[in-house]
Amino acid sequence: MAARIAAPERFPDVDARTLREWAPLFWRQPSPRIIAVALAAAIAARAAVGGHRAANLVVIVALIALQPFTEWLLHVFLLHFRPRQVGGRTVDPFVARKHRAHHRDPQHIGLVFVALPALVGLIVVFALLTGLVLRNLELWLTAQVTGMVLLLLYEWTHYLIHTAYAPRTRLYRYVWRAHRLHHFKNEHYWFGITNHLADHVLRTFPDKNAVPTSPTARNLHGELTLGAG
Repeated sequence: MAARIAAPERFPDVDARTLREWAPLFWRQPSPRIIAVALAAAIAARAAVGGHRAANLVVIVALIALQPFTEWLLHVFLLHFRPRQVGGRTVDPFVARKHRAHHRDPQHIGLVFVALPALVGLIVVFALLTGLVLRNLELWLTAQVTGMVLLLLYEWTHYLIHTAYAPRTRLYRYVWRAHRLHHFKNEHYWFGITNHLADHVLRTFPDKNAVPTSPTARNLHGELTLGAG
């Protein structure tokens, strides 16, 4: 029987070798549960509406194709946002502050997941944008199901990379290694989480020996005080 991992503040350094052993700790976090509820609601609504037009497949493929670039853009321009003065006031989004804390303490479980205010905002904005673009209930619900699946996959992948679970497949080792390099080698590269297509296209996936080890990989922007809020 798989060992049950407790719910500590930091990732336990335990000999848990299977996904089944790491899954309970994942599902005890609020973000995956909220996404799962949203996904279940979207699936139920999509089934109730019905319809199987070919355009549904186009929506699914388009969202999957956009995913790596969405991850890259949000990571570069929002999560790594540098605080700045605008009109005498400091602009420093909550999600950027939380991400700096995540870089400082990558083993803190609560900092790995999308913060709840940001998660709710992300779900709402995605629903509004897809509604404006698609203007069709059937296709819009297909987009909601696809978006929630991709978001849950993002949370699971990011969570798993930060656990002590050792890579067993070539694909997972590829994303695991790249994200570790982002945290501990150089924060200016390897911005993808679930895949690195955008990194390859936008030339932020160098050979690890081709870039220097950054002194600010654990201390974004060279700040002395990093916090989640």
